[in-house]
Amino acid sequence: MEQIRITGVPEHFNFPWQLLVKEQPFLKDKVSLVWEDEPRGSGAMNKAIRNGSTDLAIVLTESFLKDKIDGNPGKIIGYHVKSPLVWGIHVPANAGVELLNDLKMSPFLISRMGSGSHLMSFLLARREGWNPKDLNFEIINNLDGAIASFKDNKVKAFLWEKYTTKPLVDQGLFKRVGEIPTPWPCFVIVASENMLKHKSGLLQKIQKEIYRVNKKILEDKENFVLPISQAYSLDVKDVRDWIRQTTWAIDPGLSSQEITNTLDVLMALGLIEEKMRITEIIQNFDFRF
Repeated sequence: MEQIRITGVPEHFNFPWQLLVKEQPFLKDKVSLVWEDEPRGSGAMNKAIRNGSTDLAIVLTESFLKDKIDGNPGKIIGYHVKSPLVWGIHVPANAGVELLNDLKMSPFLISRMGSGSHLMSFLLARREGWNPKDLNFEIINNLDGAIASFKDNKVKAFLWEKYTTKPLVDQGLFKRVGEIPTPWPCFVIVASENMLKHKSGLLQKIQKEIYRVNKKILEDKENFVLPISQAYSLDVKDVRDWIRQTTWAIDPGLSSQEITNTLDVLMALGLIEEKMRITEIIQNFDFRF
C-alpha cells in the first residue's frame, strides 16, 4: 500500500482534509492518504517539502512564497482557503497593554523564522508605521510555546489565527489587542518535487477530491459547525462566526495577479530580494471538474 503524506496545522481550516483522509477514496488503487499534524506551522512544513518528508502541505501563502524564493523545490498546485486569514494580535492578559503602540519595541513571539507569525509581524509594523528593522523576535515553535512564554506577563506580542486562540482569550491567559487580516488568500496546497515529477496523475486526483469535499462544506456550512466545534474544541458560536467568513477553494484556479501582489508586498517589506516567474511557482494542471 502506497502512502501519500499530507501535512497541515491542526486547526479548523483543515477539517476538509480530515474528512477526505477518513474517506480514503483511493484504497482501490492501493493508495492510502495519511494526515500529519504540524503544530509548528508553515515554516516547518516548508522544511518538510524541501527534504521530502511530506508529499503535500497546506501552507500559508506568504510563508511558502518566501521559502520558494529561498530555494524550495515544491510548487503551489492551488489554493485551499481563498479567504484571508485573520490574525489576532495577542499579549499576556496581565501585561498591562492597552494600545497596539505599546508593542512597538516589544518582542514578537514567532513559531520560526519565515513562518506566517514572523512575516505578519512585518506587515503589522508597516500598517502601524513602525520601523520593521526595530522588530525583535523570540522563537517559541508553536502555540504551547507562546502559552509558556506569556506566563511571565512581560510585554510581548504573538500573532496567531484568532479563533484558534479564542479559548485562551476566554480563559484569561491571552488578551487580544487587535487584528490584522492577510491581504491575500491565506492557504495554498504545495506539492513536493517528487510528487510533481513522479505522481502528477495521483496528485490531480487528490486535488479533485479535496475540492469536492470543500464544495460540500461550502454548500451546507451550518451542518458542519458542530463537527468542527467538537473536532477542535472550539465554541459553537465562534465556529459559526468563522465559517461564515471562510471560503475554501473548489477548483484549481489560481490568480497570477494575487501571487504577484503577495510577492510585491514581501519585497516592499524587505523579506525577499527578488521575484520569480509565476510559472516557476505554480504548477497548473489542465483538467476539468
